[in-house]
Amino acid sequence: MFKKMIAAAVLFVLVTTGIVQAVEKDETKTEPVNQTGLGIGLKAPEFELKNLQGETVKLSDYEGKKVMLNFWATWCPPCKAEMPDIQKFYSEKGDEIAILAINIDPQYDVAGFAKEMRVNFPILLDEEEKAAKAYQILTIPTTFFIDEKGIIRNKYLSAMSIDIMRQYTDEM
Repeated sequence: MFKKMIAAAVLFVLVTTGIVQAVEKDETKTEPVNQTGLGIGLKAPEFELKNLQGETVKLSDYEGKKVMLNFWATWCPPCKAEMPDIQKFYSEKGDEIAILAINIDPQYDVAGFAKEMRVNFPILLDEEEKAAKAYQILTIPTTFFIDEKGIIRNKYLSAMSIDIMRQYTDEM
């Protein structure tokens, strides 16, 4: 009987210690638990990509301006679904916020896709996946909202409505 009580006490101490350590470790996390990819509040990584006209575009070209940075692909149905709203938002707010759409499948006819979708906001081609890797893209579409100082202020994973674009821009 005495051995069972000691074994139960030892087991209780071990379980309690494990729980306390798990709680303390969880409290020291700096990233939100459900955060995927590059986090909010971090400096947006610089990139240098070509646009559809073959011109080089860098994120630093937009220093001092708000940026909506959208990662997408031509084969992605949610990406295609949000294109009309991005175009509408670009027509509405293109002077206030830079909209950069980074295509991650440039081996396809991106220019033809843009023409078919009737979009004229800047489309950049991530031919070597450097920007996608720097921004830790795990799902598309993914959109980052970057403030004038180059800090990621919000991120949206999935197709956005124009109302979400307006809200996240206003919050910056």
